[in-house]
Amino acid sequence: MTASILDGIVLGLQFGVLAAGLTLVYGLGGVLNLAYGQIAVVSGLITLLTMEAGLPAVPAALVGLVTGGVLGLVFDLTILQPVYRRHGEARVLLSLLLTLGAAFVIDGYLNWRYPLQGLNLRITGDPLVILGVRMRMGSVVASGITIVVIGVLFWLFRYTRLGRAIRSVIQDEEGSRLVGIDPQVMMRLILVLSGVLAAIVAITRSMVAPVNVRAGFSLTVLGLIVTVVGGLGSIPGAFLAGLVLGIINSVASSYIGTFLSLIILLVAAAITIVIRPAGLLGVRE
Repeated sequence: MTASILDGIVLGLQFGVLAAGLTLVYGLGGVLNLAYGQIAVVSGLITLLTMEAGLPAVPAALVGLVTGGVLGLVFDLTILQPVYRRHGEARVLLSLLLTLGAAFVIDGYLNWRYPLQGLNLRITGDPLVILGVRMRMGSVVASGITIVVIGVLFWLFRYTRLGRAIRSVIQDEEGSRLVGIDPQVMMRLILVLSGVLAAIVAITRSMVAPVNVRAGFSLTVLGLIVTVVGGLGSIPGAFLAGLVLGIINSVASSYIGTFLSLIILLVAAAITIVIRPAGLLGVRE
């Protein structure tokens, strides 16, 4: 059981980072990006191709992070421009339709052009014993990176001027305009940040298990589940839900089987939403 819980924490930390990118974009601009998993997959693929071209793993991973940020910027400058001209439910619906179409296009191209490619970063080193359980070095390094990322995000949004500006736009877009904050600029920065977070998930996940080109939609679905359970627009909720659902998924996989683990994950998410419709740390409107 201890081993399953520790594996769940490793997975949950990655779930949390994945959901944070989605919830930031939704909280700031009312946009749901259904191509988010594809951004992660493309970033991982670019990391792999860069390594195959001869670049060491760390610089290749940095190229992957830049790729994720650039893809977020490309989405902002292209298919999301019509979305920004809508408001309320119309904005959400149009963002769903356009990003879903982009996801299908990207997924189709990747499966056609790179059907067998997948990023799998092997971290060498002796296993580390934690609570009596031998943890692979890849899991330890991946967890360390995600914990640092989570810490940086909390520092960014709590203690920096940029973070306060972003929070003010999330809380009151019109009020932020009156004090000189441009919501469009903030949205662009958040999309770049969300792309980088997606790339981080792909890279850290590849330290534990291969991330192939068919993983895009599954990553998006998992990210949406964690986002909704944690509360749309709540970053702390995303990390809390990620840990809870990661542990549930890992324990279910160990004792019941991988096939049924997703069903159990969905059931757990449904029960949470029934009890708390706004999510674990969401705020009722």
